[in-house]
Amino acid sequence: MTTAIVIPARYASSRYPGKPLALIKGATGVAKPLVQRSIEAARQVSDVAHLFVATDDLRIADAAKECGAEVAMTPSECANGTERVAAALPALPDDADIIINFQGDALLTPPDLVTALAAHMRENPDCKVATVAVRCSATAYAHLVADQAQGRVGGTTAVCGADGNALYFSKRVLPHIAPGSPLENAPPVLLHLGLYAYRREALDHYAALPATELETIEGLEQLRFLFYGLPVAVVTADPPDWDAIELNNASDVQPIEAILTARGIV
Repeated sequence: MTTAIVIPARYASSRYPGKPLALIKGATGVAKPLVQRSIEAARQVSDVAHLFVATDDLRIADAAKECGAEVAMTPSECANGTERVAAALPALPDDADIIINFQGDALLTPPDLVTALAAHMRENPDCKVATVAVRCSATAYAHLVADQAQGRVGGTTAVCGADGNALYFSKRVLPHIAPGSPLENAPPVLLHLGLYAYRREALDHYAALPATELETIEGLEQLRFLFYGLPVAVVTADPPDWDAIELNNASDVQPIEAILTARGIV
């Protein structure tokens, strides 16, 4: 099976307009636009035949082409990354049968997690959609709970069934653990990463379905799959050696640059 990575990147982000073109410094102090750093991170993934940036903006398209990435122009009306990846399907080569959504603001995504996700799709040909979650450490759990208590969104959690498929995703910390419980020291909490793998037919199906109240309330696009009864497999892994911070706000730039410097990424 042939794998393609698609990086969805839109200009008109409500929280951070023009985010894909935001300049991020690496270990040598050289600043590169976010879309370039996302492309360079995606290129670290092995066994990928095609790499596309799906965007609605010519400025982002030009920056991606300068890095040697292929570009799929998509409508500005796409409501989320999955819709944008679905809109990019006509531009993808016919042999691309596993499509990875490598989110454009997740430049610190560990490449081995992408490889594990693609491997799951190859080993399970009946799986139509899969994503990744990492086991939550005690310190990460405490951070999530503290954010929740202060009304901040600290991350998305996943709850799975016996078959390894998702039961639900939420920006609340699930499952609830009573304060003072010994489980706080080894929390059975899975922190979801915004990384997805799809078959073509799953993307076509998703794009044809109306948006749901749950996905709108939670702000989680994957809930559309669950609402309409489409299983989402969850590949679980140990946490990476670094914090896979996403660039959601301008305040995220400094910690991301610190991690790039610590890892020696130029």
